Amino acid sequence: MPDIFLVTSGELPTGEPGAGHLDAALADRGLDTAWVVWDDPEVDWDAARLVVVRSTWDYHRRLEEFLAWARTVPRLLNGAETFTWNADKAYLVGLGEHVPTVPTTLLDGAALVVKPRVGASGIGLVPLDGGPWVVQPVVDSVRTEGESSVYVFGGRAVSQFDKRPAPGELRVQEEYGGTTVRADLDPDAAALAERAVAATGGAAYARVDLMRWRGERVVSELELVEPGLYLDVDPVNAEPFAALVHDTLSRQS
Repeated sequence: MPDIFLVTSGELPTGEPGAGHLDAALADRGLDTAWVVWDDPEVDWDAARLVVVRSTWDYHRRLEEFLAWARTVPRLLNGAETFTWNADKAYLVGLGEHVPTVPTTLLDGAALVVKPRVGASGIGLVPLDGGPWVVQPVVDSVRTEGESSVYVFGGRAVSQFDKRPAPGELRVQEEYGGTTVRADLDPDAAALAERAVAATGGAAYARVDLMRWRGERVVSELELVEPGLYLDVDPVNAEPFAALVHDTLSRQS
């Protein structure tokens, strides 16, 4: 029986980019691991001592199915309740009562029209389908400073990666031309990230995305389901994540 199932998607059957670093760190701690696909009907989820979601990066396209799966899995790190809360970005409103966040407004309509407050002849009208929606202001500092992602394992900030968008773009993801580099862990960013995770009830692992809004560092997003560890950029997260998993198993014994 493996100690750990590391859960991925069918598109990444051997795990996230750079997964070998995590495999090695877990093996160094004497842990037997197996990468498994979350929707594989042949997997016996009771067979592992701990189930750890890593790269189920298709889950948002099949959210209800994924959450139903999570509710059936025993010994799931972070757990189905946390996944359900984090999957809907409405959590940002409640989180903002505890830590500074990007201002967020919720719009519940499935279909909306956005148009100028002053206008005529339908100029500037944009129909939107597929809600509900969150609406946020453009955070201009993304264009100049980018976004920082702080990783928090076991309540402690362990690393920081800084991301910048391509010229003319707001999104920092690589598929839109963004770049990601490891950065020194900023003490203020670390403290805010730890406060944000504590406000969730203390998720075991988290990525906390931070921006600067009107001169103040704020949380733009929490990722508590399947945050990529950027092991292919720098393997710094492998050892502390493996330590988190090992410590979790030790407490179960």
